[in-house]
Parts: sequence; structure tokens; C-alpha cells
Amino acid sequence: MSFELIKKVNDAQKKPNVVDARSGDTVRVHQKIKEGAKERIQIFEGVIIRTDRRDSHTSRITVRKIASGVGVEKSFLVHSPLVEKIEIVRRSKVRRNFLTYLRDRGGKSARLKNLSFDRDAVNDIHDEAAEAEELRLKEVARIDAEARLAEKAAAEAELEAKQAEVEARHAEAE
Repeated sequence: MSFELIKKVNDAQKKPNVVDARSGDTVRVHQKIKEGAKERIQIFEGVIIRTDRRDSHTSRITVRKIASGVGVEKSFLVHSPLVEKIEIVRRSKVRRNFLTYLRDRGGKSARLKNLSFDRDAVNDIHDEAAEAEELRLKEVARIDAEARLAEKAAAEAELEAKQAEVEARHAEAE
């Protein structure tokens, strides 16, 4: 009984549709970043060097990229609400699940052999909740931009009114 309850809760945490990301794939991970009151989407692109617990709600991928000559690795929980989407850019032929040997390599020795695949079909995952969240973020950004424009217009109108008042006083003084 308790195992069934735990399984039910865990399945509720899973996203309904997730891209089939494998080790060796080059992916773009769209992650939600919250800075103060603002939210934005940050994209991290690199090679998946490790996949863990693929069928679990705690499924995780480790992505590695080289930034300014320094290797950067980030782990992402696939079913996390902060991971907006995972987009597969390239698929490579690998024979291992853990590609940690890539950490010791650089340049040509770190290359992986490409496989041809249907990129559109692999990335065609429709998650209504994620799309609705993306639309909400765009709407919030649009409303903020309109508010800034209105504020700027009000400040300009106030400046023009002051300028007209000063010109009128100057005309009276002459």
C-alpha cells in the first residue's frame, strides 16, 4: 500500500513528455533562472556525458561544454520544473553511458562521430504546461515593456509641460 502511494506521488512529479536524450548527444537545455523578481530563460549547450535513472522521476543528465578554454559541467534533473525544455542538436555514436573520459581530452581527440537522425521528429515534444509558461513569460515581458513605455511617455509629457511653462514665463518677462 505505501509503495503504491509513493509510486503515485513520484509519477505525479514526472513530466508527461520528455525528449529521449542519450549519452553523446549535443543538447541545448533551456533553464529557468530567477533573479530577484525577474525570470529569464538561460540556454546551456553541450555534450551529454552521463545519464542517470532514465525511467525515474529523478532522471538526470550531465552536460559538458568548453567555455573560454575551461570545461564546464552542469547536471540537470530532466523532470525539474526549472528545466523548460531539452533540445537535441546533434547525435553521436558512442558505446558507453558515462563519457567521463572526455574530461581528460581536448581538441580533436575529444570529437565524437556524428550520426544522422531526424532532428525535427526527435525534438517534436509538445508540453502544454511548458508552452503556456513560455507564453506567460512573454506576456509578462510585454506588459513590463508597455509599462516602461507609458512611464517614459508620462515623464516626457511632464518635461514638455514644464518647458512650455518656462517659455510662457520668459515671454511674460520680456
